[in-house]
Amino acid sequence: MIVWVNGTFGAGKTSACRELVGLLPGSVLYDPELVGYGLRHILPPDRMATVSDFQDLAAWRRLVPEVAAALLAEVPGPLVVPMTLLREDYRDEIFGALAARGLAVHHLVLDAEETILRERIAAREEVPDDPAASARLRSWCQEHLPQYRAARRWLSRDAQLVDTSGLTPRQTAERLAELVEQGSARCPIVQSADTTGDTVAAAVLLFDDQDRVLLVDPVYKPDWEFPGGVVERGEAPTDAALRETVEELGLQLESSALRLLAVDWEPRTGPRRGGLRLMYDGGHLDATARAALRLPAEELRGWRFVTLDEAAGLLPPNRLRRLAAALAARERGELRYLEAGLPAAVGA
Repeated sequence: MIVWVNGTFGAGKTSACRELVGLLPGSVLYDPELVGYGLRHILPPDRMATVSDFQDLAAWRRLVPEVAAALLAEVPGPLVVPMTLLREDYRDEIFGALAARGLAVHHLVLDAEETILRERIAAREEVPDDPAASARLRSWCQEHLPQYRAARRWLSRDAQLVDTSGLTPRQTAERLAELVEQGSARCPIVQSADTTGDTVAAAVLLFDDQDRVLLVDPVYKPDWEFPGGVVERGEAPTDAALRETVEELGLQLESSALRLLAVDWEPRTGPRRGGLRLMYDGGHLDATARAALRLPAEELRGWRFVTLDEAAGLLPPNRLRRLAAALAARERGELRYLEAGLPAAVGA
């Protein structure tokens, strides 16, 4: 189990988490900043010079869940993690990777009024032997307070906020321990299978009356997706497409309503699995069908209809290429075979 204690600088995460370790039997303090410090020593200086924050390194976001899983193989847990995490896409990536490893995440945010946060930051001695360095760090912390204000909107939906304005670190830790015991801060994230093998997945493209395509926003990965999912063992891809539209959208389609548009072979990249990706045309949704859409909270955060240009800001390049090819195939009434989202020559 992971107890992720979030909050901006000055919220009191580190001191509260030190107290919390004493209240949760078997718990261990895990600071992901140590992963960042390690990368600073490993990666070339020119790579580190391109980022101002460890979290902007894809390697950091991949290693944090890996190290957590490794630690929980050594100790009973839980892991208490004091870490500011203000980008929702980074949250999705990291928490999704933890869920894929079967690790439950309790997400708590230490919250306080901005005037109190500024007072706490101003009183901190970050580098006792270097007043100038301390001043720079305090200034950096102050500059990030607006980022927390902006993130608070999604944090209040995703996590349990704890007002620390009038609490000591011990009192804060006692409140956190109580919330963990109650389970009220646990993130309901779907636990996808963590396998090393390639997969077959089926997606269904659905359209509104303006011919915009439906995309969904998963809670366990940073980018948007098509409705659909992995084909289960012994399951036909078309059956998987129909099953996923029911599970993800509450939408019952007939198999006769589906038409295969594209088959894309996706190569494995880093930790991402590869395999065959099938794209089906599921037809148009009228106003009644759109109003009846129901999403599973543990898997999807929202949905929207988008044009191909709008999809470019939501999908990663490989899925955007796949979508563009599928839409072209739909327009021309044909079936396309792709490799990595690009047309591939088949036959002589």
